[in-house]
Amino acid sequence: MDPLFTGLLGLGLMFALIALHVPIGVAMGVSGLIGCGFIIGWEPALSLLSTEPSSALSSLALAVIPLFLLMGNFAHAGGLSTELYRVAGAFFGHRPGGLAISTVLGCAGFGAVCGSSVATAATMSRIALPEMLSHRYGQGFAAATIATGGTLGIIIPPSVILVLYGVLTENSITALFVASVIPGLLTVVFYMAAVSVYARFAPDQAPVGPRSDWATRMATVRECWAVVLLAIAVGAGIYSGMFTVNEAASVGATFAFAIALARKRLNMARFIESIRDTVTSTALIFVIIIGASVFSYFVTLSGMPQAVVEGIEKLGVSALLVIVMLQIMYLIAGAIFDEIAAMVITLPFVYPLIIGLGYDPLWWGVVNVILISMGMIIPPIGINVFVVQSMATHIPLMSIYRGITPYVLADIARLAVITLFPALCTWLPKVTGWS
Repeated sequence: MDPLFTGLLGLGLMFALIALHVPIGVAMGVSGLIGCGFIIGWEPALSLLSTEPSSALSSLALAVIPLFLLMGNFAHAGGLSTELYRVAGAFFGHRPGGLAISTVLGCAGFGAVCGSSVATAATMSRIALPEMLSHRYGQGFAAATIATGGTLGIIIPPSVILVLYGVLTENSITALFVASVIPGLLTVVFYMAAVSVYARFAPDQAPVGPRSDWATRMATVRECWAVVLLAIAVGAGIYSGMFTVNEAASVGATFAFAIALARKRLNMARFIESIRDTVTSTALIFVIIIGASVFSYFVTLSGMPQAVVEGIEKLGVSALLVIVMLQIMYLIAGAIFDEIAAMVITLPFVYPLIIGLGYDPLWWGVVNVILISMGMIIPPIGINVFVVQSMATHIPLMSIYRGITPYVLADIARLAVITLFPALCTWLPKVTGWS
């Protein structure tokens, strides 16, 4: 059987299994294993069942994932996310849409110590949603702000999905973190601008809150010293070269544990819950990684990536048009799959194409994450919307989708800027010597 035809059949089998609600990692692994069996024989194909899991479980690069997840869980247990929101509210709560701006900033801060979009959205739903609703914010807009702010968890470094991109494409994880700094800050600015504009056109949806005096503001700043120290310990350690990414994640997890313990907020029940959540999330991610590795090997053997590159080259369209087409594809994928699945399913095809077109892999890594984050809030699915709505079932789903509109417009503008000006991603790694 022709390898390319086998590749297409394997791709069809994978989507059929996903449609039957087979876990994505298992669907990719089974499809890849069967495809490899037809191309290279069953004995070498079955050997992948031992080599790929052992490779993933022994990978030092992937060890950073459970450490960052553990850091985020300990940080939440220690109340760090609450403090971030309180500080932002003290400084911005009196402005039009001030609590929504505070929520965006709180999500950005927690994303910097969490690395997960869904976890950020779930955490901030508990903290920010009751506060905004008590200040008469529109239910849909309040929930939409948290769902959108949650996407900052995978854009602001450290980001679990950027770690995956770096491992799967063999790019420097630290360089990817540095490349995402400016786009991450730009995202926060665009979201704050979206809130400000929307609040002026719809003041009933985002009313002005009370102004905090400077004594209150300084008190909240003093209270969040632990967040600042944690961010410095992780961020400065990575970017100064003092720590490797793994060491920084280990230091961050230890520091977050110590904070939660010192504050007497980490009893045995919360400790077990933090460990359980970390283990569960890590297991799910590793199943997807192992399945993606088997499927990626099969895709390479089938020759599909080369066929895609050659087919697009024959079309004679501009490289920018190809990028726009890929961006549309990723928006659809991000709306259907979770952030990790949307990346690992498409990367075997898309990455060779991006490199073949001459684009910087660091730039595409950041754009890739941005596209997936956008897909996580847009209809028809938008997984972050479902996460927030599941924690506030009294808010209609369509109301949240309507509230998403100003953020989607901000996302489109941000994506256009970063697409047209790749230096926003590549400049900082070059000047810091990480590129």
